[in-house]
Formats: sequence, structure tokens, C-alpha cells
Amino acid sequence: MKVVEITNVDFSLRHFLLPLMRAIRARGHDVAGACAEGPLLADVRAEGFRVVAIPFVRRLSPLAHVRAFMALVAILRAEKPDLVHAHMPISGFLARLAARVAGVPKVAYTCHGFLFNHADSSLPRRGLSFVMEWIAARLTDVFLTVSEAEARDARRLHIASHAEAVRNGRDPTVFRPDPAARARIRTELGVPDDRVAIIAVSRLVWHKGYPELAEAMRSVPHAELWVVGERLDSDRGADMAALLRAAPLGHRLRLLGYRSDIASLLAAADIFTLPSRFEGLPMSVIEAMLTALPVVATNVRGPAEQVVDGVTGFQVHAGDAAALGTALNRLVRDPDLRARMGQAGRCRALDRYDEAKVLSRTLDLLGL
Repeated sequence: MKVVEITNVDFSLRHFLLPLMRAIRARGHDVAGACAEGPLLADVRAEGFRVVAIPFVRRLSPLAHVRAFMALVAILRAEKPDLVHAHMPISGFLARLAARVAGVPKVAYTCHGFLFNHADSSLPRRGLSFVMEWIAARLTDVFLTVSEAEARDARRLHIASHAEAVRNGRDPTVFRPDPAARARIRTELGVPDDRVAIIAVSRLVWHKGYPELAEAMRSVPHAELWVVGERLDSDRGADMAALLRAAPLGHRLRLLGYRSDIASLLAAADIFTLPSRFEGLPMSVIEAMLTALPVVATNVRGPAEQVVDGVTGFQVHAGDAAALGTALNRLVRDPDLRARMGQAGRCRALDRYDEAKVLSRTLDLLGL
């Protein structure tokens, strides 16, 4: 079978879809990717995968979306795939329309978070998102979501009565406690082993909760903050790196930028935090749980079903910097609590978010 995996940008394809593409190829199918061109595609192409460049943009630009749609139709007519598997809101909408116009026999979609659930979006934008999802679902044979909450929403709101949650997954042999990596990274950064390190791994955008995290860290004087990630060229809004630098954290702030050694950095840290205002089912939380880190996250869709409050970490309300600081302080001051919660988190992640289990279920639902 010939499969085309379609997403918005190189970051999504490299970090979210590459394991799936490997699994599809391992089952004997021909698989190619399609997304906006970017430097992270070098890693994907180095593994022998074809990736076709599509002029996607991550903003409401009708003319740009028409161009991307026309490019998709032309490519799909030329490729003649048996299955198109689309991802992300705008690219997923355009890909499903193009697949039907191009006569693709089977169309699948994985929802990584409904934009109409984004409480900080305007009402017209949320309404448009809902209409797009509803229309595109009529063209979709297999409708998947990464979170249980989004699958329930899809069925409850009559978007897709056949929606199935497949979750996300990571490799527990890669993301695991690693004393050697901890020693190496802390030596590299000049961080003593007994200093508590709080780590955040995400794109540097407002909705990941960096304003609240910067404020919360002022009340957590006995720990330092490692921020791993950067803004994508397509990201909009204020510069979160500048906001963090402006916070009075001094030497307690380390902006580490984009890194390829996330597993080692997590192993070197003590606490993971993701105070987002909107999520699908974040990979970073899964990676932290597998590494046996306690997680402090907001109780938004996605993290709310990953983190068991008081057992594997703490849930706080989105935008509540004071509650975030309290939860972080509690973990900073209690190493035994960190260890118990971290181990409980790893056990939960092994049960629910083992990459091999997730990929196997996804491929079965796709009919591959």
C-alpha cells in the first residue's frame, strides 16, 4: 500500500510523524511525507524517506491556503496513494479536501487538538474551526485523536461518531532514568548534582504558559529553570525568550534553545513543567514521565488525562502563576516526593504511552 503522511511544518513531521512513518515502512508499505520545507526534514530524508514540500502557512491566509490546496491536489494526483493520513487543523483540512478531489481511495485524519477548544481564541475563529472540522470529517474514513477528551468531543459534537483515541507514545528505552547522562549534562552546564533543576520543553510561544512560569519561578528561589526549545519561523506573538530574560531570575535561568538530546536533558533534570493554556496530548509530558520526572502541568485537555494529580505530579489551573509556584516549591523541597511521583509517572507511561503499543494500534486502525 502507498501512504502519504501530511502535516503542517517540518517540526511536526520530524518530532511527531517520523516514528509512525518508520512503523508503516516496517510493515512493508511505501510511505512518503508532505509538509512545508524546513531544516528538520534533513533528518527524515537521511533515513531514506521522501518528503514533498507543500507551501503550507500557519495563519488565516485564503490565498496561501488556495496555493497549498492546489499543490496538494497536483501531488496526490501524481503520487496516486492508497491512503492519505492528514494531521493538524489547517493542513489536515486542506489535505482531506485535496485527497477527495484527487480521488484517493482512503482518507484518515489524526486530531492533535481542536482549535475551537482553545479558550483564548476569538469566538469567530473558534466557530470557523468547528465548521472546518465538521466539513472535513464528512470526507474522512478513519478519524483518530491523540487524547481521549478530543475523541469524546468529536463524538459528542457530532463531528465524527467513529472517532477513536490512539494517544501518543515515546520509546521507553530512549526516555528513561540515566545516571550517566545526568552526570554528563550537569558537568556540561556546570550544575551541581544537588541543585534542583526544573525543565520545560516546548516551542517558545505564549500559549505554552511562559508568562506564568516566569512569574512562578520568582517564588521558587531554591531551583533553576532550564528552557529547551525555540520559536518556529511560523510562530506568532510575543518573544517568550525575551520575556524570560526580562524576569529577575539571573543565573537561575538557562535558555538552552533547540536540542537533539532531549532524553539526556530530561534525565539530568529533577522536575518537569508544562503550564500550557491549550494542548493535544503533549509528547514532552510523556517523555518526562518515562524519564521518571514528576510533572507539574495545567489541567487542560491532554495533560489532565496524563498527570494524576497528587500521584504522578500536580495539576494547576491554566494562568494561575501562584498555584504553579506552590506546586513547584512543594517538589523542590521534598526529594522523596519527587522520587515517588516520578516512579509512579514512569509506571503509568509504560502502561499507556509506550510507543510500540501506540503505533501498533494506530496502524491497525488505519488498516495497514
